[in-house]
Amino acid sequence: MEDNITPTTGHDRRLMLIINPISGTGNKKGVAEMVRERFEPAGWQVDVRVTAARGDATSLAAEAVEKGYYGVLACGGDGTVNETARALANSSTALGILPAGSGNGLARHLGIPMDIPMALDIIEADNVVASDFGTVNSRPFFCTFGLGFDAAVSHRFARRRRRGLLSYVSSTISEYLQYRPQTYTVSANGKILTEKAFLIAVCNASQWGNNAYIAPQASITDGLLDITIVHSGSPIDAAVMGMDIFTGYINKNTMVHSFRAPAAVIYRSRGGEAHIDGEPMVLDNILDIKCHRGRLRIFTPDSRQDFRPIITPVREMLRDARLGLHHLFSRHILAHLSADDPSDTFSPEE
Repeated sequence: MEDNITPTTGHDRRLMLIINPISGTGNKKGVAEMVRERFEPAGWQVDVRVTAARGDATSLAAEAVEKGYYGVLACGGDGTVNETARALANSSTALGILPAGSGNGLARHLGIPMDIPMALDIIEADNVVASDFGTVNSRPFFCTFGLGFDAAVSHRFARRRRRGLLSYVSSTISEYLQYRPQTYTVSANGKILTEKAFLIAVCNASQWGNNAYIAPQASITDGLLDITIVHSGSPIDAAVMGMDIFTGYINKNTMVHSFRAPAAVIYRSRGGEAHIDGEPMVLDNILDIKCHRGRLRIFTPDSRQDFRPIITPVREMLRDARLGLHHLFSRHILAHLSADDPSDTFSPEE
């Protein structure tokens, strides 16, 4: 992938909204109307597109780049964000994230709220940051790339009909009961190490999603990827590891070896399971990994607090809980109003 920024041309007050209607567990009804009501009165043209198949978001975002759109808003999960961002990388068209997936790892890392109206506040503030992304064998990733146990979990989770955190936890437990570690050789920073690892996570951002911090101190603007190698241990070790992932202390765990590098090559005995931004796939036995510094423009909050173990995870969990209660209360009120006035219907958005 070439590292050259291609300037956009033409009208710069156009936004494309790409909605994945089946991502995550949330309802996307009304999102298009919400975006139009927010931006069109201010003179923006908002064009809405809805994906119908894998790869649609990439094709649509590429169209936006070609036609000189100022930004593309991806409404979906990390898979939708990945498809959209891969077309925007190395261009001047900015990525906006409206998180509506199961994990929302990149959005959470950036501090983008899990609430669409609040996420639109970030777009409206127009604070665009030149961010890094990674590639593995020329395939881009924007959050995490993984081998081993987390890749196996991604493959198992993808086969489940139900989405969400509980389904992911169930997939994790089921896979743990049968998973066997593999041996990997990692070449990075002029050093070569061979390790029998439970998993290897190569991280541009700090978490897998759902506030599970696999690389708590990762930055998407430092030109480096955080590589986390987790060794196998007893069930008690695994339980402690799980706690450390959700409290932000994983880098202190004795089962973990972590370092930063601008590039790496990972060798394994055979090709097999992997994941890119949570999407399962099969990759070769030799994996060429690179960080591309500042090659993707992203709408981000004006300021972001530094990560602090326990404090940051607890703050984010409380924020999620408040938001969940707010949505539950709002749905209850709407259901009550609809019951009182059957003529008050809410038609689905395009």
